Amino acid sequence: MPRDVRWVLLGVMLAMLLSMLDNMVVSTAMPTIVGDLGGMASLSWVVTIYALVTAVTTPVWGKFGDLFGRKRMYLASIAFFMAGSALCGAAASMGMLIAARALQGIGAGGIGAGAFALIASLVPPRERGKYQGLTASVMAIGTIGGPLLGGFVTDHLSWRWAFWINLPLGLITLVWISVLLRLPAQRVKARIDWTGIGLLGAAISALVLGTTWGGDRYAWGSWQIAALGVVAALSLAGFIAVERRVAEPVLPLRIFTGHRNFPLSIGIIFAVGAITLGAGLYLPLFQQTVQGASAANSGLLMVPMMLPVLVVSTIAGKVMSASGRYRIFPIVGTALMAIGLALLATMSADTPRLLIGCYMVILGAGLGQCMQMAGTIAQNSVEMRDLGVASSSLNLFRSVGGSIGVAIFSALFNHALSSHNGHVEVDSFVDGTRYIFLLAAALAAVACVAAFFVIEVPLRKGPPTAKPSTPEPAADPTPSAS
Repeated sequence: MPRDVRWVLLGVMLAMLLSMLDNMVVSTAMPTIVGDLGGMASLSWVVTIYALVTAVTTPVWGKFGDLFGRKRMYLASIAFFMAGSALCGAAASMGMLIAARALQGIGAGGIGAGAFALIASLVPPRERGKYQGLTASVMAIGTIGGPLLGGFVTDHLSWRWAFWINLPLGLITLVWISVLLRLPAQRVKARIDWTGIGLLGAAISALVLGTTWGGDRYAWGSWQIAALGVVAALSLAGFIAVERRVAEPVLPLRIFTGHRNFPLSIGIIFAVGAITLGAGLYLPLFQQTVQGASAANSGLLMVPMMLPVLVVSTIAGKVMSASGRYRIFPIVGTALMAIGLALLATMSADTPRLLIGCYMVILGAGLGQCMQMAGTIAQNSVEMRDLGVASSSLNLFRSVGGSIGVAIFSALFNHALSSHNGHVEVDSFVDGTRYIFLLAAALAAVACVAAFFVIEVPLRKGPPTAKPSTPEPAADPTPSAS
């Protein structure tokens, strides 16, 4: 791949780093934020609202990128994210922080959808493994550097800088992409699928709210949770009906029915999203609350999980590019995830940190074989015209997985706290994390079953092309970054 394309990819990676750093910085700073603003009961909403809005807006950004230009939409999403970051840092209450996180989520939806669509446009699937290390490096830097940065900022400055640090990085990213990323002008006259967008948003919102409030604010059998379930079901049915007949569906159903590798990869991505976000939120909380680690040290203690992600992902990518074979990686990866999570469920206040680190290495090795590999498998299953919505679907289900996962994990965690008469004791935190990691291990086991059904088909050595007979507007041709 030409050197100028590498520079463009680096700019795209900077934007991904922007959103990843934020999530991990916030997870480490969260105990301090709660201590300052109060609202322990609203802890999960700081993460859940971000993931929820990201999920709802991701397919919209992806479709708009296909229709109106990926560069334009990508820059707009970065601007939204920066605005939300500025407001998060200025929040005077937990409610204001949650609202600002929603604005951040709008931008994050576009960053995730646009990044993977741009990468897929610039690099063909067979060659993408060579650059998997670059993507994994960004994810590792974000996940390792995020807690470290969050801990340092929280301990030495203020938790507000955990958000404000996004502003200079975001400005650099905006300038970088504006100058270096050159795509053919694209303006398509198309009717926006507003009905589909609304129904999809309603279905996702009702589903996430139901899992968030169920067993916590309302009993699972209450009319409120039942009503949310009905809204989710009806909205999803209406969405499917609309997508079957509109000219430009926001989420074309053909990408789910064209090749079975796509829905299987989506299932794996869903599990990875839930597990990554759950581990990123509750492992630092366990280390700080149960084992007495400082915010900065809890960031360092995440290194055993993320370093294997970087190393294993890089090796797996190179093997995939050299051999064209990939099916074994999600199978082994999900199995290792299940084992690592089951071992983490055995943690107690007396468990040596070295032993916990070994468990995290196993989990990280599993994640390293699934994070990028599942995305490449999915993108190899669609045509170029659907590349944007396919990429946004990956991020949609990753976000939905994280959102629903955190909601359910939070419900389990809060149940553990309440079972100890409402007191925040070491035993209650140990019980809560045990429930979380046992459920996550079961989810990884289900993903492992799905991985066994993936079909190994040759990876394309060039970008996918749209069928000539298709009346829909063609997507961007493979762009030149020079």
